[in-house]
Amino acid sequence: MRKKYLDNIRWMTVVLVVIYHVLYMYNAEGVAGVIGKITDLKVQYYDVYQYVVYPWFMCILFMVSGISSRLYLEKHSGKEFAKSRTRKLLVPSTIGLLAFQFIQGYFNMSMGEGIEMLKGTPAPIAFLIMSVSGIGVLWYIQTLWIFSMLLLLFRKLEKDRLWKIGEKMNVLAMILFVVPVFAAGQILNTPIICVYRFGLYGLLFFLGYFVFSHDEVIERLKKYFVLFLIPAIILGILFCIANFGKVYADAPVNRTPVFLAYAWFACLSILGGMAKFGDFENRFTRFMNRYNFGLYVFHYLGISMVAILLVKPGIISAIPAYILSTIAAFTIPFILYGIISGIPVYRWMVLGIKK
Repeated sequence: MRKKYLDNIRWMTVVLVVIYHVLYMYNAEGVAGVIGKITDLKVQYYDVYQYVVYPWFMCILFMVSGISSRLYLEKHSGKEFAKSRTRKLLVPSTIGLLAFQFIQGYFNMSMGEGIEMLKGTPAPIAFLIMSVSGIGVLWYIQTLWIFSMLLLLFRKLEKDRLWKIGEKMNVLAMILFVVPVFAAGQILNTPIICVYRFGLYGLLFFLGYFVFSHDEVIERLKKYFVLFLIPAIILGILFCIANFGKVYADAPVNRTPVFLAYAWFACLSILGGMAKFGDFENRFTRFMNRYNFGLYVFHYLGISMVAILLVKPGIISAIPAYILSTIAAFTIPFILYGIISGIPVYRWMVLGIKK
């Protein structure tokens, strides 16, 4: 039976990501690669939202992806899993760059002097550079594909022995597991492009598969939901107080104990809380689940278009910029998904849709 709370975690988290990217585009905290501050405020206190969600929202997506991988493999072969994940994850994040995401690459490069630097570059080379620059939010599905392929190799070796051990993880073990999570956050972090955190996200993906795919473990999370929620709230407050104004997305902030402990307990409380209160379905949730992937893939393009075409030239001021960016982030993805999903072959290249 489908676990509806996992679907709800996905689309709700993606909505949080969209809101995050609107604020991120005009942040006053020095995060590079965006338009940056556009208000006259001495301090943009609402930017604290970025600090509240950033440590954990991608972590929970990787955990849910790990759980979903286990559920899928219980009814499908490894070959079917590899084929499905390659079509849904690898194709859009590679072929899709050349078929569509070069548009995002153009806007990304327009944030700074990237487009000016391409002048005089042969057209094919410039196109490839823009395509690679268009990876943007697709880093998540690229990383997820790598973890999925590693999972297939590891499954052949462990023969479900580790998965059966994962069923025994109790509440105390979950609490103490914050130590391995902290250790994972220190390793396999790529330089410059700080979103590729193979150590942290890899651990959470495999924990999702080997531990949190067990109904027994989820029942423990549900029962002791408040036990994880309280430290998550406390750690979140401490993290925001200690780091507001700093670049939260890169070292050293994203490798601190409070950052990683907050991420871990937030993920545990979200899984437990949603399993307890969010395991439902209605017309709206079905709609969001259907278009969730399109919203994730295309939302940043809507924000970027408003930022480059209207905000950067000074055509609109701060308040209209935030409003229009939010509207574009939540409307353009549905329009693009509706159009592209109806075009044979092209939908496979951009969205990994077979039919």
